[in-house]
Amino acid sequence: MAPQIDLYWDLGSTNSYFAIKLLEPIAQQYGAKIHWHPFNVGHVFQSNNYVLMDEPRAKLTNRRDDLMRWAKKYDLPFSVPAAFPIKTSRALRGAIAMRQWGKEADFIREIFAAYWERSDGSIGEYEALRKIASSLDVDPQEFEDCSESDSVRQALINSTNKALDKGVFGVPSIIIGEELYWGKDRMEFVREHLSRL
Repeated sequence: MAPQIDLYWDLGSTNSYFAIKLLEPIAQQYGAKIHWHPFNVGHVFQSNNYVLMDEPRAKLTNRRDDLMRWAKKYDLPFSVPAAFPIKTSRALRGAIAMRQWGKEADFIREIFAAYWERSDGSIGEYEALRKIASSLDVDPQEFEDCSESDSVRQALINSTNKALDKGVFGVPSIIIGEELYWGKDRMEFVREHLSRL
């Protein structure tokens, strides 16, 4: 049986962008299967009274510089979008909806590219998400209706709550077996873990 990697992500997370880019080749190398788990980090922040941009300017500047170092190191077309942060719940539900068509991973790659590579701040709205659905040969109205359904709304709540129960506190989080690895910079540990299986 192929090793299972549980990846917890949110579109609004810069580090989720890098984690996806770095994790997928590792999973392929070790024949592992990624299970995608949307995690509504905005809801979790709100519950903990954490405001993302309420940090010292020097820290925010350093974080931005560091992200650009990562982009250069791995030759990724990353850019910091002008519209940040954005509401991501529609995109998160959209990924769950795409399971119906077997296109969850493709959809996730497309929304991350739109936001973190092309600076498309509209990606949190259905107008932009419908275009991605159409590009994946999914009827845009069926996609939106599914994303807005009670079952998909509940699925996102369940996905976030189950993650919290497992000890996930932020994204990206990677769980293999009983081990949780948090952040884009834990790939060495992920690789070592997979090599032992």
